[in-house]
Amino acid sequence: MKVTEFLDYLESERNYSKRTVGEYGDDLRGFESFFKSLDAGLTWETVDSDIIRDWVDNMMDRGNTATSVNRRLSAVRSFYRYALARGFVASDPAHGIKGPKKERPLPQFVREKDIDTLLDESVWDMHRYEDVRTRTIIMTLYETGVRISELLGLDDADVDLQVCQLKVTGKRDKQRVIPFGSELRDALAAYMDLRDKEVVGKSPALFLNSKGLRDNYCHVRREVRARLGSVCSLKKRSPHVLRHTFATAMLNNGAGLESVKKLLGHSKLTTTEIYTHTTFEQLKKVYESAHPRA
Repeated sequence: MKVTEFLDYLESERNYSKRTVGEYGDDLRGFESFFKSLDAGLTWETVDSDIIRDWVDNMMDRGNTATSVNRRLSAVRSFYRYALARGFVASDPAHGIKGPKKERPLPQFVREKDIDTLLDESVWDMHRYEDVRTRTIIMTLYETGVRISELLGLDDADVDLQVCQLKVTGKRDKQRVIPFGSELRDALAAYMDLRDKEVVGKSPALFLNSKGLRDNYCHVRREVRARLGSVCSLKKRSPHVLRHTFATAMLNNGAGLESVKKLLGHSKLTTTEIYTHTTFEQLKKVYESAHPRA
């Protein structure tokens, strides 16, 4: 209702054209669809700055231009300024968030040795449910490249431990099957065994919180951010960084671009090609550090 009031305000008090008001409405509904896909319990009042940043990153990852992303971000900024002035929200989560520059930034990723350190069992309490769940979530994100919304949507029925594959439902309800290795198979099996012993709940979801309900985006983001902070100094430490890390690791170790595209669920190869620039930048660093005349 607050969005409808805002759009009425733009048209009646600010004299915006119907076309412009329609574009604002589309942009705001697009953002609402995004944060609801992360956690159905999120509202305009409970959205925080990190979710808006994740939205911006998500749009850039899907190949949107900086101009398009900045226009949509402007609509969200305008709405929150309006909502704050009228007391609809207690604070403005869009304040201070900068839009992307025209040149698309390279995806950030975690180095393979840092991932190895992070996933080492010795740094986790493997008898504590929360530790085992978070480690398994991080390992699943890294070893399959799934989006966080796809991971949280997984049910036990989507996991086949015998043939080592996940069935995920991506954007526009498109399904794809992703293979995984024996290390993740063992981690998932151990996690599910501990979960079934310690968590009471009837949810079909793979990843459950301590109350037996499907885990939610805000909780997972907080856990992943904290754990990544223990091994790297990246400014962006969202679950999406592990998707970037998966793609970069695959290409660095010889995977073909088309194969990575299918695993990530990209609709266009141009979206996947951004990772070739990342791997080339890494190659340049290796060259500059190793060649005597570099």
